Formats: sequence, C-alpha cells, structure tokens
Amino acid sequence: MEQLKALLTQNQIPFREQEPLSNHTTFKIGGPCPLYVLPENREQLALLLGALGKLQQEFLVIGNGSNLLVSDQGTQMVVIRLSGEFTGIRPMGNKLIAGGGAQLSALCRKAAELGLTGLEFAYGIPGSIGGAVYMNAGAYGGEIKDVLEYVEVMDLRGNIRELTLEDLQMGYRTSALQRQTGVLVQAVFRLEPGRRDEIQRRMEEILSRRKEKQPLEYPSAGSTFKRPEGAYAAALIEQCGLKGRRVGGAMVSPKHSGFLINYDHATCKDVEQLIALVQKTVRLQTGYTLECEVKKID
Repeated sequence: MEQLKALLTQNQIPFREQEPLSNHTTFKIGGPCPLYVLPENREQLALLLGALGKLQQEFLVIGNGSNLLVSDQGTQMVVIRLSGEFTGIRPMGNKLIAGGGAQLSALCRKAAELGLTGLEFAYGIPGSIGGAVYMNAGAYGGEIKDVLEYVEVMDLRGNIRELTLEDLQMGYRTSALQRQTGVLVQAVFRLEPGRRDEIQRRMEEILSRRKEKQPLEYPSAGSTFKRPEGAYAAALIEQCGLKGRRVGGAMVSPKHSGFLINYDHATCKDVEQLIALVQKTVRLQTGYTLECEVKKID
C-alpha cells in the first residue's frame, strides 16, 4: 500500500486513506477502504491499474454506489471512483458520448436539452454511466441496451478495447462486463431527434411516478431483488405480509415493498438479516426464490 501511495502522490492522482464507504453508497452503509482513488484522466487510470496489477492488489470500481451493500468492517480492496474528464458528456450528431463516471440523470438532462429522445425511462435512476451499463439498468419499459451503441473499456495494461452491443451480451440486469476485468471509461448512446417539450414532459412524469411510488426519502439501493420469472418481487413480498417488517434499523418499505431501506442507522448486518428473512418467507409461502440484485462488498 505504501508503494501505491507513493505512485499516486508522485503522479498527482487524488486519493484518500481509510475513507468510509458509507459516504459513497446510496444505502449510507459501509466501513472504510484503505485507499479511495479518484483518477481524473486516462493516463492516471492506466498508471493506477498497472500498479494494482503488478502489486496483485484487489480493487473495486464504483459509480454512485447505488447497488452496493458494503460490510460494516469495510473492505481491504482499493476503491476507484472515476472523476475529472470521466464525468464529461458531449454530443456528436444524434449520439451522446459519456464518460464512465458521468451521472445517468445528467445524461438524460443533456439529451432533453438537445431534443434527443430515448433516455427518458432512465431519468431518476441514481447511478453512473459505468454502473448503468454494467447492470443494464432499466425502468418503465426501457433498458440501457436499447440506446447503447458501444463502450470503451481499459484493461489492466492500460489498453482500450471497444465493445459493441453484441460483445456486451446485455440481458435483464446483466452484461458481459460482470464477467470481465477492466474499467468502462466511455459509452456512446444512439438517440433519435424528438420534441424537447415532449421529452421534458415525459421525464417529469417518470420522476413524479418515482417520487409517488418509491421511498426516495430514505437511503436504499433501489429494488433489492430481481424480478422472478412469472411474478413481481414487490407483489410477492407484500402478499407475504412483510411490508414494514424491520430488523434493527433496516425495514421493508411500507411505500414499496421491493425496497429495503435504511430506516434508522441500519448496519450491513441488519440489511443482510432482513434480506434473508424476506427470501425465506417468500420461498416458504409462495415457492418463488428471490435473487438479490444488490451486490455485497466485503
């Protein structure tokens, strides 16, 4: 770790030591990581990844931390958050080119400003571009794969690979990126011309529906469980009488039972126990197995 800190300092790559990950996840849960590194450009990222590879140091790339549940003890992995040029968004005809660290909602707003339609479904999803592609984020009948053209990924040697939609093998909350090592540095979205007022109206309508139906006033990781085939997780949980069920500071949201929320200073252990309780109850009462959508980080 001392070698890595020396390299970061020498190359003016921003980092923090023993950074609490509760500050960087939407659940507001999680202990510290040894180094939290914020590379600002491709050169810095290539240096960082090369050093991590040589030192055989495990690392985790995060965006908004909107799909993570981090251990109360934290992690020994180095955590990377793309910053600087990686947060930029620029137009190219009917396409938008976004850095892996850019916010998905910012991309949606940029599209609306330019009169480009196709991303309205994603407005309000609290993730980064990298995370949205990684998970094939979706809502309200749309998915990232519907508008994505290709991405650029940096490997541990600093080489850039271009991956097409076919290469990415995107499905329900999945992509080939989940089975590969590398960092998504850029994504290109293919959109269609539309009327700015109609795009804005649709985005506001979707955001209003989110606020009405989802417990956005509490920290959470969004929908906790994947949709099982032939059913809906929230309906099954509600059917089992679990709305409002608590374990410590974690609660099944009374507003939307698909959301497990940090109701009152919940720990990671509280959330894990509540997830297990929900899964067991739903399996016993309905026969359905709920697969967790949230990724646990130790």
